[in-house]
Amino acid sequence: MGSIDRYIFRTTLASFALVLVSLTGVIWITQALRGIDLMTSQGQTILTFLGVTSLVIPALVLIISPIALMIAISHTLNKLATDSEIIVMNAAGFSPFRLFRPFLYATLVVAIMVAFIASYLAPDGMRRLKQWDAEITADVLANILQPGRFAQLDQNLTIRIRERQPGGVLVGIFVDDRRDPKERVSIIADHGTVMKNETGSFLILEDGNLQRFEVGKRDPALVAFGRYAFDMSKFSNQGRDVTLGIRERYLWELLSPPADDAVYAQLPGQFRAELHDRFMAPIYPFAFAALTFAFLGAPRTTRQSRNFSISTAILAVFGLRMAGFACSVVAVKSPLAPLVQYLMLAFAIGASLWIILGSVVVEPPAALMEAINKSNARLLRLFGRPATA
Repeated sequence: MGSIDRYIFRTTLASFALVLVSLTGVIWITQALRGIDLMTSQGQTILTFLGVTSLVIPALVLIISPIALMIAISHTLNKLATDSEIIVMNAAGFSPFRLFRPFLYATLVVAIMVAFIASYLAPDGMRRLKQWDAEITADVLANILQPGRFAQLDQNLTIRIRERQPGGVLVGIFVDDRRDPKERVSIIADHGTVMKNETGSFLILEDGNLQRFEVGKRDPALVAFGRYAFDMSKFSNQGRDVTLGIRERYLWELLSPPADDAVYAQLPGQFRAELHDRFMAPIYPFAFAALTFAFLGAPRTTRQSRNFSISTAILAVFGLRMAGFACSVVAVKSPLAPLVQYLMLAFAIGASLWIILGSVVVEPPAALMEAINKSNARLLRLFGRPATA
């Protein structure tokens, strides 16, 4: 690349990185806030919370990257046009397609990143997140033990807690254990915590007393304790084996699912739709880049408005993406829907290249501009302001 190509290449990728991080961060925060209560009740550290919630970031980047690229290219072209650099390059003999080359290099980098995320990184993060979610959901200590409620974990085992405090501390614990037909155990503790290790899960009770009623004895045995471990392994950490959904499959698993795959046997259409979505993910950056440059890359003077071109580029990109989402939904039932989506992307890229190679300047129709000017003049007269010439 020459110096001009490197300048445009660096500017585009820098803008892309800034937009991508900003949009992903905002959307990630809205997703992460949903898990604060669950993480608080589990007594996890902030590092664990951030690590778990960050598993969804690759899936967000996969969707946001083409849009961030479109915004970055629009910003770069607008900057070049504002500084009259596009006019100078055109006067120096740069054709629109020659100017498009550094943007194509930047798009190639983004497409490679998107392909890697779609084939491996996003499904890997989703399957790790699902595994963690299954462990939390299966853990009765986090879900069934709700403050103020009597939770019957077994036919003859009831536990109640008064409240949860930050750090996973349980306050006001009552346990009624009648699983042994020869005795009944009632435990009251001031507070306690959950401890998990390689041997199982335990409810560590502190500052309480234990009453043991044995069959054949009139008086119960009363024991005061400072620390007591109640075994909860039977009710915790169950269901570690989870069934992977379609979004949690790697690309090669979608290409050749096992013959005994129960999910594929039930949902072959969704496998097909997801597979084609993965294939088309790295194509969208090229389509968005070509459309954006086709509308905004032509040389214009500073007196020529670019608002119509920017609006048309946004509508074209938005329409193409919405049509793609619609085809993905229809692809579950129709094998022809992915073909339509491929044709739409090919048409968008082909039409954009025709505009770029032909040095076509996309301008609003004269009749439309005349109608807009007349409408503005009527509005100005309506509000008592003279229309400017």
